[in-house]
Amino acid sequence: MDQALNDTGWRGSQEGWLEAAYHSLLDSGVDSVKILPLAKKLNLSRTSFYWFFKDREELLAALVARWRDKNTGNIVKQSEAYAESLAEAMLNAFDCWLNNDLFDARFEFAVRSWALQSDEILAAVRQADQLRLEALKRMFIRFGLPETTSDVRARTTYLVQIGYISMQSREELAVRMKRIPEYIAIYTGEVPQQRELDRFFSRHGHRPG
Repeated sequence: MDQALNDTGWRGSQEGWLEAAYHSLLDSGVDSVKILPLAKKLNLSRTSFYWFFKDREELLAALVARWRDKNTGNIVKQSEAYAESLAEAMLNAFDCWLNNDLFDARFEFAVRSWALQSDEILAAVRQADQLRLEALKRMFIRFGLPETTSDVRARTTYLVQIGYISMQSREELAVRMKRIPEYIAIYTGEVPQQRELDRFFSRHGHRPG
């Protein structure tokens, strides 16, 4: 990674510094995201950091923006994606839990851990939770469910997944996929059609045994 991040010149790049900060946050928490250790990791001078960021706080703000754009942005996007049924809409949302390109669970855990020591980050997490819940609620309403029912189902869907992340739960892909139809039925009140499941399994490279 270091070589890839250091190949844009002696100053590195803004993305390179941000990527190094991201990995430090995931591996060791926010206290490890400091300029000098990052410079050593990137084999760059400490002063080169200031070509791209005013200070450490600006780097941390960029990390939060990256988390918000990816994790919250994609939950909203997936909840609004085209679907023929509520069950299929929920499968679209479930793409986030299985595709790291859409939703980064380790990043989510790291930011929520960071929020335990920062009121500012806690506020950002709470705002993200609200935006995600509202997006899921709108998804249910779109398929004709009453507002209160939609709110409760959105909360059930979302809070279970955050529980998975907070507990750092690990499941084999085959085990999780076997549970998907039941999750969908519980969360939506609809049994997913086999063609909907087949499309979902296919885009996640899963072949039911």
